[in-house]
Amino acid sequence: MNINELGIDEVKRIIFECGVVGAGGAGFPTHAKLNNGVDTIILNCAECEPLFRVDQQLLIKYTKEILEALSLIKIVLHSKKAVVAIKSKYKKTIEAVEKEIYRYENIEIKHLPDIYPVGDEVVLIYETLGRIVKEGTIPLSVGVVVLNVETVLNIYNAVFLNKPVTNKYITITGEVNRPITVKAPIGIEIGELIKYAGGVKINNYNILEGGPMTGRISTEKSTVTKTTKCIIILPEDHQIIINRKTNPSISIKRAMSICSQCRMCTDLCPRNLLGHSIKPHKIMNAISNNIVSDIDAFSIAMFCCECGLCEMYSCHQSLLPRRIISELKIKLKANGFKNLSNNVQRNVEPLRNERRVPTKRLISRIGVLDYDVDAPLIENAILTDKVEISLRQHIGATAAPLVKVGDEINKGQLIGDIQDGKIGSKIHSSIDGIVTHVDEYSITIKTRGGM
Repeated sequence: MNINELGIDEVKRIIFECGVVGAGGAGFPTHAKLNNGVDTIILNCAECEPLFRVDQQLLIKYTKEILEALSLIKIVLHSKKAVVAIKSKYKKTIEAVEKEIYRYENIEIKHLPDIYPVGDEVVLIYETLGRIVKEGTIPLSVGVVVLNVETVLNIYNAVFLNKPVTNKYITITGEVNRPITVKAPIGIEIGELIKYAGGVKINNYNILEGGPMTGRISTEKSTVTKTTKCIIILPEDHQIIINRKTNPSISIKRAMSICSQCRMCTDLCPRNLLGHSIKPHKIMNAISNNIVSDIDAFSIAMFCCECGLCEMYSCHQSLLPRRIISELKIKLKANGFKNLSNNVQRNVEPLRNERRVPTKRLISRIGVLDYDVDAPLIENAILTDKVEISLRQHIGATAAPLVKVGDEINKGQLIGDIQDGKIGSKIHSSIDGIVTHVDEYSITIKTRGGM
């Protein structure tokens, strides 16, 4: 195969066949993001959540591979340029990119401020290009596609090496003896990965899968997917854990009694600062006071990016606007409600720069300063005798199993597929072994030694 002769349709086909999805977010199938009309590609190395260490280290170790894949995507999309967006504090990463970037035409570096959530697509596009993605629209509406660093590395592996996605890079940190970043087989149990970080050093703890701002409580038995980015061990009485365990109905009752309508949740909201109509304080007022006639107060909830700033940083009364808004969005979607943007874009808040939240201050405020330490990348093979591979590791339709109990499976073999042209991702085995369980949700594979 001549890489230089590939067109966008062939590149998209290869990416789809290899099961590449967004590795840094909700798992949107990458082939579906690559469309005509893109004049700029942004490589997202913002490492949005505090404590994440994956992308900055991958871009150091695989600089050439990532830039090669980024250049290929730029060429096949006929884009004018690509921008490597990196937080200015990632000096080693910037140095690694600067040593290689001169080899590629129309690829440049953009230094990002160390603010949260600069990795959010809408915020990232504004900080990088000064363009505003209107509420209810996608980056393509302003001629941009945003790709995560690990996603682009997976594109390289797919297009240049014909390797499907079978592993995930994950930072393991918090109350562990040896914070590290590992390359883990998809489907491995989180408990096994914690052992590679030297185990937990406290007795009473909870596991947070994802970042401290948006992650969810997990267990040792939960398994790694294509979107698992970080595992954080926290004391069970940590405020982050308490917030996650709080019943939304209790949050509403607390809001009814003490919400002062100070507007801080709105004044510091990153989307509101860019002119979007989302106003958390207005939503809190309508819900806590049962003002059902205020339709706008409920409909604007759909424009919340759920970054968590409102509840983790802004609210001086420890209320949980994000949790309430998240529950509201679920109910609205279940009832067929869709975004009702009037497509009227307000101006960017004049005090936006002054209201941006520095990550260092955020880390201190949410009580994870002690965990803001190096987690070096270790790529030694992680061995496991069993994986449970989810058939839904992406936005879109669930993959259908292609194997049955007793089948012998090789690493990289296709075991789950998307049917009828639906949006989704193909699923591949991450180990050699024998299928021991299949249902509509997952496939379990054990090595022969693990039988």
